[in-house]
Amino acid sequence: MIELPDERGERVRQRIVDLTGKVVLQEAGDLPFPVQMVRQPIVVRGETVAWLEAETTQRPLLVSTGLVAVVSSVLGLLAWLTVRLLPLRVLDQTLLRLSTESARFQAALDNMTQGLCLFDARHRLVVHNRRFVAMFGAPAAGAAASGLLPGHHLGRLFVPPDPQRPDEQDGGTHELADGRVIQISRQAVAGEGWVATFEDVTERKRSGERLSHMARHDALTGLPNRVLFREHMERVLPRLRRGEPLAVLCLDLDGFKGVNDTLGHPAGDELLRAVSRRLRDSTRETDLVARLGGDEFAIVQVGAEQPQSAAALADRLVEALREPFDLQGQWVEIGTSIGVVLADEGMGTADELLRNGDIALYRAKAAGRGTWRLFEPEMDTEIQKRRQAEIDLRRAIAEEQFEVHYQPLIEARGGVLTGFEALLRWHHPERGMISPAEFIPLAEEIGLIRAIGAWVLRKACADAAGWPGHVRIAINLSPVQFVNGHLVQEVEQALASAGLAASRLELEITESVLLQDNDATLGVLHRLHDLGVRISMDDFGTGYSSLSYLRRFPFDKIKIDQSFVRNLGGEKGSIEIIRAVVGLGKALGMNVLAEGVETAEQRGILEVEGCDELQGYLFSQPRPVRDVPAIIAAHPMARDAAARGPLLVVDNAGEGRAEAAPSGGAAARA
Repeated sequence: MIELPDERGERVRQRIVDLTGKVVLQEAGDLPFPVQMVRQPIVVRGETVAWLEAETTQRPLLVSTGLVAVVSSVLGLLAWLTVRLLPLRVLDQTLLRLSTESARFQAALDNMTQGLCLFDARHRLVVHNRRFVAMFGAPAAGAAASGLLPGHHLGRLFVPPDPQRPDEQDGGTHELADGRVIQISRQAVAGEGWVATFEDVTERKRSGERLSHMARHDALTGLPNRVLFREHMERVLPRLRRGEPLAVLCLDLDGFKGVNDTLGHPAGDELLRAVSRRLRDSTRETDLVARLGGDEFAIVQVGAEQPQSAAALADRLVEALREPFDLQGQWVEIGTSIGVVLADEGMGTADELLRNGDIALYRAKAAGRGTWRLFEPEMDTEIQKRRQAEIDLRRAIAEEQFEVHYQPLIEARGGVLTGFEALLRWHHPERGMISPAEFIPLAEEIGLIRAIGAWVLRKACADAAGWPGHVRIAINLSPVQFVNGHLVQEVEQALASAGLAASRLELEITESVLLQDNDATLGVLHRLHDLGVRISMDDFGTGYSSLSYLRRFPFDKIKIDQSFVRNLGGEKGSIEIIRAVVGLGKALGMNVLAEGVETAEQRGILEVEGCDELQGYLFSQPRPVRDVPAIIAAHPMARDAAARGPLLVVDNAGEGRAEAAPSGGAAARA
C-alpha cells in the first residue's frame, strides 16, 4: 500500500480488515490524537470481501478551530466593549464640546457692550447677558416680555419686531426717566422667536451734542457762529410768507484792531467776550446773536414791528458799545458801526441779507463810524461801483496806469528847493486822473498797496537819480507796507537799482504806522535809519501819541498838518500850535516842515515862527516828472540863496518888513 496525503496535504493512515474485523493489512505509524476514520467496502464480483479503513488526525483542525474561537472571543469582547463604551466616550466628548461652546457663548454674551435678551415664540425670556442685568436689573426666569422687569415702566423697550416688516430691525432710541438714552435693535430668529440688543448711547449722544454745539458755536464767546446763523435763517425765512417781519443787523467794531495790536491778542479776546455779553444783554431772548468771525457780529430779530424795533435795537447797541470796557484794569473805548436790513419775500437767502447788511454797514462806516444805516436799494449801486473800482485798480497795476507827480519842498527863508514829495496819481483810461485820496484806501483794503508802494519806491528813486545832488525825494509809506516784513529790502533794492544815495531818500510815515506794532515797526524804522534814509512824521499833531513817538524814535523831520496851516490868520490857536511844534522840533534837533501853504500870508507867518521848509500850492501843484527840470531851474540852488536879496516877511500883525536872506542855517543844512 502506498502512503498518500489527502488533498489538503495531510498524512492518511490506511488498513484493510476482513469481514470479521481482523486486520489484514495496515500501514505503520501513529497519528496524533484525535483521529478520524473513514470506512469503505472492498467488492469483488459484486460481493463485499473486506473493508478499507482510512484514518487522519484532527489536531490541526482542532488547533485552528481553537484559534478561531479565541480570536472570535477576543473580537467579540472587543466588539462588546466598543459597543458598550464608545457611545459614552463620544457622548462625553460631545458634552465637553458643548460645555466649552456654551462657556464661550456665555463669555461672549457677558462681554458684549450691549445688553441682549432672547425670547421664544411665546415671547418668554430664554437668554440674557450680564450687560442686560447691569442696564435693567435681573429679570425673572422665563419671564414674558410684557412683565420682564416688575416695577419698571420699560414695556416699550421690549416690543417684538413687526412680522409684517421683516426687514425692520431698528427699535429706535428711547430716553429713560433717569436720563439714559437706549438704542434698540430687534431681529426675528428661526423658530419664531426674536432677539433684542440694547445699547446705552447716552455718552455718545452727549458727545455728539457737544461736537454739534462746538461746530455751531464760537469757541471764544460761546455765541452761535456762521453755521448756526445760516441754519437759523433757513428756519425763520419761511415766516416771511406768513407776514412776520424779520430784520438782520450786521455789526463791526470800530477801533478793535488798534486794541488788538497795541494791547495784544489776549486783551482783544477779552474785549470780544465783553462785547458779546453786552450784545446779549441788549437783545431779547428770541433774538439770535451770532459772531461771524473776527470782530463781525450779526443779530436776527424776528416777530417785532419793523422798522421801529430794528432802529431802536441799533440805537441801544451803539450806546452800549460806546461805553468804556475794563480790560484787566485798563479802560478801553471802542464803538460799533451797524448795517440794518429788513427782509421781505424778495430776499430769499441768508447770503442776500448778509450782503445787503454789509452794504449798509459800509455806508455806516463811511458816515463816520459809531452809527448805523438802514439798507436802501441805491446803496447796491454804489457797491457795484466800488467793485468795479477794485477791478479797475487791479487792471491799473497790470497795465501800469499809475504816474508819480512831484511837489517841491522849499526852504522857508532862503527859497531854496530842498526836494520833492512823490505823490501817486492814477490815470484812468475813462475817468482821467484820479486822486490818491480816492483809491489808496481801497488799495490798502484789498491788499494791493504793497505792490503799488514798491513800484512808487522804484519809480521815484529812479527819477530822483537824474536830479541835482542836493535835491531829495520824499515818499509816503502806507501802514500796510510795514506788515509784510519786506520794506527794508524793497528800499535797498530801489536805491541800488537807481544808484541813489540813501541820504537823498526821505520816507514819510503817519502815527497810524506806529500804532500797528510798536516794537516791530520801530525796529524797521531803525534799520531804515541805519541805511542813511531820513524819516519824517507826517500829519504831526493830528494823533494822540505823537509826542511819545518822538521820544522813542529820532525822526529827522516833523510835518505840520495842513489843517493848522489852513486856519492861520483865522482860527484862534493855530499860530500857538505851530509855534509849539516848531519849538519842539528845534529842541529835539528835527527839521519842521509846514504843508498846505497856499497864500503869501501863511508863508510869512510860518517863516517868522521858524519853520524850516514849506510845501503847498503857493509854490507849485504836484507836477509830472517832465516838469521837474523847469521847477528846479526856477528855484535857487543852496549855494546862491544869499544872492537873492531881502525877503518880504509878514509878521503876526500882518505888516511886512524886509529881512536879508540867511547865508547859513536851514539853507546850508539843505
